[in-house]
Amino acid sequence: MSFITPLLPLPAAAFTLFGVHIWGKKPDKAVNIIGEAKYYSLSFAPFAQRENVPEAKARAVAARSALSIKLAKANSLLWAERKKPVAGSGGVLAKARGDYNRLLAAFYAAGRYGSVISITINGQEAANIPYGTELPEHNEIVIRVDSGAQYYFDKAELGRIGSSPLAGEAKLQKKAAVEQKEIGYVRGEPAQSGVILAAQAQAIEEWRQQGYAKAKIAERRVIADHAAKSVDALIEVEPGRQAHFGALTVRNISAPPHMDSAYIAWLTGLKEGEIYSPGALAKAKARLNRLEVFRSVTLSEAETIAPNGLLPLSLIVQERPLRRFGGGGAYSTIDGLGLSAYWLHRNLFGHGERLRFEASAANIAGDRNKSSTDPKDYSYNLGGTFIRPGIITPDTDYVASLRAEREVLDNYTAKGVYFSNGFNHSFNARLSGYIYADAAQMRIKDNIWGHRNFTITGLSGGLLYDSRDNKNDAARGYYGQIAAQPFYEAEYGNMIGKMTAEGRSYFAFDKKNRLVFAVRGKIGTISGAPIAELPSNMLFFIGGGGSVRGYAYRSIGIYKKGDKIIGGRSMLEGSAELRAALYGAIGVVGFIDAGIVGQDSAPDFDQNAKLGAGLGLRYKTGMGPLRLDVALPLNRERGDSRYGLYIGIGQAF
Repeated sequence: MSFITPLLPLPAAAFTLFGVHIWGKKPDKAVNIIGEAKYYSLSFAPFAQRENVPEAKARAVAARSALSIKLAKANSLLWAERKKPVAGSGGVLAKARGDYNRLLAAFYAAGRYGSVISITINGQEAANIPYGTELPEHNEIVIRVDSGAQYYFDKAELGRIGSSPLAGEAKLQKKAAVEQKEIGYVRGEPAQSGVILAAQAQAIEEWRQQGYAKAKIAERRVIADHAAKSVDALIEVEPGRQAHFGALTVRNISAPPHMDSAYIAWLTGLKEGEIYSPGALAKAKARLNRLEVFRSVTLSEAETIAPNGLLPLSLIVQERPLRRFGGGGAYSTIDGLGLSAYWLHRNLFGHGERLRFEASAANIAGDRNKSSTDPKDYSYNLGGTFIRPGIITPDTDYVASLRAEREVLDNYTAKGVYFSNGFNHSFNARLSGYIYADAAQMRIKDNIWGHRNFTITGLSGGLLYDSRDNKNDAARGYYGQIAAQPFYEAEYGNMIGKMTAEGRSYFAFDKKNRLVFAVRGKIGTISGAPIAELPSNMLFFIGGGGSVRGYAYRSIGIYKKGDKIIGGRSMLEGSAELRAALYGAIGVVGFIDAGIVGQDSAPDFDQNAKLGAGLGLRYKTGMGPLRLDVALPLNRERGDSRYGLYIGIGQAF
């Protein structure tokens, strides 16, 4: 027996995804106020204009009125919360009276010092309504504003208390003159109050950078000439005395503390007797945060400079838990699922050491291995890394790593054990470098040369520059890396050199980073041996989610007979993305990737490049954006997938 259920119209349901309302009626928000709810309607209006004025002047007045209302709407709390109920008559009056100051500050910030502001509630000026007056449930509020004319600096002066020459003053004056011009604190520029405040903050910071830790503003005079529509501004600084770093007191509030306090003090790099520098304090804090040992780091200076010219310092730290474990994953329809896990021990011997073990598996049930669930078709990696910070200098770390890897790809299978140890050094907040001694034993199987063994010893080194504003989701800045790897291969007796260079740039088209253009380029070369005498996993292949999307990981190389692919001795690849924010945390990306692999040590530009293009979705989280990309291979050949779907955390580059 069967039943047929009639289709009846049902009420439309609301649907919300990731906190974004998609369709349907939004649920009513609960009103949470104390006392009787009051409501108001709000309108803006210019002050009445005189009649029979010249047309040009009327247009200028209309433009100023429009600007006045625009500034008022951007800064009025009444306007921002016009759709919300207010707690009682006192709440309405408080909002209205607060708007006088808010709008006045906004006009001052725009350099308009002759403004007129009127806020009426039911036809009566809000400033004249006594508190305690009972207002009706619904009120009519009108804001009338005239920002006044633009005022300009006639004088914009910066000085200091006292006339005796001070150490570093000549250098400071030259720098100050340039920076004053950059921020607009010069004669003839609009006299915006924000510019005056910025010049004041800048003056203090410049003196602090010269060692005057307790510099302060002694006097600030701002005089507006309403007839001339000009402003005379004078900022005078009292530098105080030049300071030197005093003793650093370290307090570890961890229970129990594991890290040696004397070693913590040494790692900051701060030395008693050195001239005070806010930059040195910032670098000291960055050094400690870089260890990943501390949950919190608070570095503060004493309120006053001691009679001997020393400024005592205080450092309070709290350690993270000693042990941590975690994992991650990524997925693409071509390469399948990748899983990883790690276990970390911090502060192993009390000097910030880190011991990390990690394991990963890849190529699980992907198109490239025909959705195989046989573990022998997967790639594996198992290894450990030991880091000892503060070797020789606070900015130098010793690093040792040992790993075993089995990499299974269409073009080869590589098994190997790899060991490296050496040093990382941070030159400054943006520039770092490394140099390692390396050794490896590998066994390679591929479709061209069959089984081969390789024994490698050598060096690897490089420099890294990173000025990105956010490493997981950059909107501005640059990234560049150059790496060199000279090594000796014992089985064939070759001295080999491998080099790569990569650059990335990020450009935001607006202040809120809602539209970002990102571009990446990478080049590589290998010399010293023919392809047949090089390990396949050290040759250049391209393709995959971080390379040319739309193609399998390391699937693009040099074609041989029978559609067999081998790696090359040169490589060139690039990507371009346009990232746009849509609503809240959701964004979209359009991208194109391209790359070529060359048989010789120099890229062959006559060779056809592989191209991939597509679209992606982003959802921003605290760890970085969740990424979903769909890419199409634009010059697909036999064996290539029709499309690639990539899921991960963080931008593609």
